[in-house]
Amino acid sequence: MSKRTERPRRESKSTPREPESTGREAVEGRATAGEGRGTTDPAETRPQPEPAGPEPVQGQDRAASSDSAPGEPINAESDANARVKGADPEGESEPDAGTKPETLTGPSPTIRSDDDVATTGGAEIVAPEPSPEVLATRKGMFGVIGTGDTSGFGGLTRTVEFPASATPPFGGWWDSVYDRIGRLFGEGDDPLEPPGKEPVANYSDVITKVVIHRGEITFHVARERLAELVLHLRDDAYLRFEFCSSVSGVHYPADTGRELHAVYHLQSMTHNRRIRLEVSAPDDDPHIPSVVSTYPTADWHERETYDMFGIVFDGHPALTRILMPDDWPGHPQRKDYPLGGIPVEYKGATVPPPEERRAYS
Repeated sequence: MSKRTERPRRESKSTPREPESTGREAVEGRATAGEGRGTTDPAETRPQPEPAGPEPVQGQDRAASSDSAPGEPINAESDANARVKGADPEGESEPDAGTKPETLTGPSPTIRSDDDVATTGGAEIVAPEPSPEVLATRKGMFGVIGTGDTSGFGGLTRTVEFPASATPPFGGWWDSVYDRIGRLFGEGDDPLEPPGKEPVANYSDVITKVVIHRGEITFHVARERLAELVLHLRDDAYLRFEFCSSVSGVHYPADTGRELHAVYHLQSMTHNRRIRLEVSAPDDDPHIPSVVSTYPTADWHERETYDMFGIVFDGHPALTRILMPDDWPGHPQRKDYPLGGIPVEYKGATVPPPEERRAYS
């Protein structure tokens, strides 16, 4: 057999060979080498206790930082030396720099408790909101008194009220319509009378009340001015309410002196506007001027209102009943009309009118 010879190990000139170490030095060496290769020793992943003192701040020597007490924030010394805002008035703005002294602004205005008109420099007087007009309180479904209510709504209570009246300005085109009506009557231009008629001294003699409710406007008109007003509304170029779409009636027994109401819905197709007129009359004098000569579509509407409510439209060409027979007593949609009507027979059994039925309570 040939004898094996070992080649001598060549030493690196760039890196001198370190002596071999054992024990703890060997472990630290392997950890240092692992950091260069991207690996760490398991012992290095264990949590290490925090240092007792703070880290030195950049710009300060270690001696100054080592004098700090353990656990003290590192910015404690810098905060103690910082200038507090407001402590040194030099360069700071005064709190009241932009406020004028009292001698220039003047004393506050004196407001008395008995002032009812807002003055210059005083407090603005806010008008109270108008409250609705309460007419009555109804109980049950039909308001039956003295007999049993078989509708099942005997405990129902409802307040009958009118919306509160509004005062100008109303807003938008409502003001222009209201002002135009006042100007037409104030100038005395009555299209139904010869020229030279006396103007209306008080606007409230024509428009007695204005109500704005649920986004709609209603003009309450004195009945003796109705025929003149609707002709202005139709023919005036600033108004042009050419179409009367509906005439209906309402009965308010609790509205003393104006129990019967006639309601007119007018539309301006020229200006795309809608308004409502409302005229009232008492029970003992249920007469309202007819508007058929101005709005022919109101012919049958006024006949139905007369038939159901008993309002007599003076000047109507043929005011007769349109739904009920000519000899029918009373007007069915009035609140004081009997509820029963005619008893109904069904296979030998008689069903009495509602006001004559027994109570189930």
